[in-house]
Amino acid sequence: MLFVPGDSERKIAKAISSHADALILDLEDSVASSRTHVARAIVLEYLQSRPQSQRKGQQIWVRINALSNPAALHDLAVVAGAPDGIVLPKVHSSHDVTRLGHYLDALELREGVAAGSIRILPVATETPQSLFTLGGYEGCGPRLTGLTWGAEDIAAALGASNNRRPNGEYDTVYELARALCLIGAATADVQPVDTVFVDFRDSAGLEAEANLARQAGFTGKLAVHPNQIDIINQAFTPSDDEISWSRRVVEAFASNPGVGTMGLDGKMLDMPHLKRAHKILAVAASLHGGGDDRS
Repeated sequence: MLFVPGDSERKIAKAISSHADALILDLEDSVASSRTHVARAIVLEYLQSRPQSQRKGQQIWVRINALSNPAALHDLAVVAGAPDGIVLPKVHSSHDVTRLGHYLDALELREGVAAGSIRILPVATETPQSLFTLGGYEGCGPRLTGLTWGAEDIAAALGASNNRRPNGEYDTVYELARALCLIGAATADVQPVDTVFVDFRDSAGLEAEANLARQAGFTGKLAVHPNQIDIINQAFTPSDDEISWSRRVVEAFASNPGVGTMGLDGKMLDMPHLKRAHKILAVAASLHGGGDDRS
């Protein structure tokens, strides 16, 4: 998911040609407050020029301002362009998602947009309060599609001068935020999306962080520059070896119905391994635009 400043027609045009699965047209942090009205107009015009039937698989999301900011209600004028989703920053709890859902219910009806079609992705760790509520997103509404996290705003809120240690690893608070986001998403049965890697010139650092995020259980990552997209896509794409292993695991259990554990290549397998294999094959099938009867 690639962030694009909503007030830059040039950057939006460039982002269209990227391999990002989704663009996040930004009305918040990357836009000066004096240009927010300009960004709203550009974003709405762009959405209306590319209805969902013409988006060719690249979703268009909009990051609005926080609901605590009066600008957020003005930002929701973009509903008239039927975005695929809204990224909601600086939430305090799932109540913010529920509140936004109510707004979207009314606005979709008014604008003739399909009811319930606009999804919500909260940035769920940007306020101190939010770290205490990450287990509460289960059942907050069908619009919730995932949880993502951010390390910059929470650092500012805590008065931190940096959110990383000298070796480049996140400091304790931000590791905690990341872990709670991952666990909260699993609790709510939605996708966990890893945060941005702000040093867009450090390709090796991005690759390492993206690989670790996928290993931990994240299913995608936010990006701040088009050059990051191919690295992120590669990190989150199952390798040929993973797909081969997963097929063999599924076939082994299918050939031995009723068996809960078995050996394969000298390793003991049980139900968690089968579940992981199914997930890998499902991801591989979705990336190739179709199903896989072996998954």
